[in-house]
Amino acid sequence: MTLRHHDLVVIGAGSGNSVVDDSFADLDVAIIEERWFGGTCLNAGCIPSKMLVYTAHVARTVRKAGAYDVDAELRTLRWREARDRVFQRLDAERDNGRNGREHEAWVTVYEGRARFTGFRTLRIDTGDGTVDVSAGQIVLAAGGRPMVPGPVVKSALPYETSDTVMRIDSPPRRLAILGGGYIAVELAEVFAEAGSSVAIVEKEERLLGPQDETVAERFTDLARSRFDLRLGREVTAVDGRPGALRLTLDDGSTAEAEMLLVAVGRVPNSDRLNLEAAGITSHDDGRVIVDEHQRTTAEGVFALGDMCSPVPLKHVANREAKVVAHNLRHPDDLTTCDHELVPAAVFTQPQIASVGATEQDCRDLGLDYRVGMTGYGDVAYGWAMEDTTGFCKVLAEPGTGRILGAHLMGAQASTLIQPLVLAATLGIDAVTLAKSPYWIHPALTEVVENALLDLSL
Repeated sequence: MTLRHHDLVVIGAGSGNSVVDDSFADLDVAIIEERWFGGTCLNAGCIPSKMLVYTAHVARTVRKAGAYDVDAELRTLRWREARDRVFQRLDAERDNGRNGREHEAWVTVYEGRARFTGFRTLRIDTGDGTVDVSAGQIVLAAGGRPMVPGPVVKSALPYETSDTVMRIDSPPRRLAILGGGYIAVELAEVFAEAGSSVAIVEKEERLLGPQDETVAERFTDLARSRFDLRLGREVTAVDGRPGALRLTLDDGSTAEAEMLLVAVGRVPNSDRLNLEAAGITSHDDGRVIVDEHQRTTAEGVFALGDMCSPVPLKHVANREAKVVAHNLRHPDDLTTCDHELVPAAVFTQPQIASVGATEQDCRDLGLDYRVGMTGYGDVAYGWAMEDTTGFCKVLAEPGTGRILGAHLMGAQASTLIQPLVLAATLGIDAVTLAKSPYWIHPALTEVVENALLDLSL
């Protein structure tokens, strides 16, 4: 067997692609991508979903314009035109990314699936044959894929996932969604505004269960008026025929749908790489084990992103990619990646954003904490918005004022959370954050200021 040797091989062209910059131009680099350059985020995740969510928010704003004494009528959301606008742009970005790499003399692009055959040796199935390569160093960045529960697989009936559903030709009249996490609720909103009647089946008693309990409870209450919620239920069977599906739930009830969207979570692609042959070990959930420097249990092999991260978010994968890039080039000056205070957002309407501990976390850990909370309707800009449901909730340690966690539900939550992210990360206490800087009046940021002041530290 003839091996082609590369100094560096990166498996996965999502965040893995960003590891390789011009500082690696003195090396022989290979990038292996099985499916699409840009990864999940560009092609089937963060970016297309948010572009479609924003379209849905515009439609909802028109429908709700009467609340502001504006006479407006929403005729239709032109699904196919919206879809094409989104993916023509993103597909061009994907192709540009691939073409750019193919034109770099020091980079070899392999399109196909890679599997380890030994320590830092790989076999790539390109579809037209196999290529065997070895490497001085390897980066695992092959991402993850949607999880599909057994009853759906056994049915042999068609279903969609987040990988496919945003590219369909037309929204179904009736859509059933399995799952109640952020992917499920964001896409539920998109298709509801596109004209679908949406039923959500979720095994937990609330949507967005990992969120702070106040957020999960209040968001679930709002969702009841928009979707058919089947909470605390699991699907035991899927039958019928394509376009006329029937879901049987564990309480004997059924849900009818033209289309089924499976959004119950994601799994790492580590099981497709034959990691054992390379001496690489994984957690029970499939995540590759890495140390604080993103090194796996095999010498010379790093991992990043959904393959290994305890927080599978794009901004985390990008941070890990920077750490890996540095550590590849500077083995005597290793840097680390901290996952302690990772902010996240759900781009529904209302938006949701969070950082740090939830109130249930504080109780479970036995922490002494105080809660500060202010509604959007308690500040002037909230009056302008006629907002009666939004709020900011801050958790802090009494005495020190250390911010333990923060949670927002309402307009611009993903932006409003950032001062709290900075304070928690940089060690700025709640009192200093509330009282030292000016807070613009009557900006919506006053909801954050007032929540801080409500802490009673």
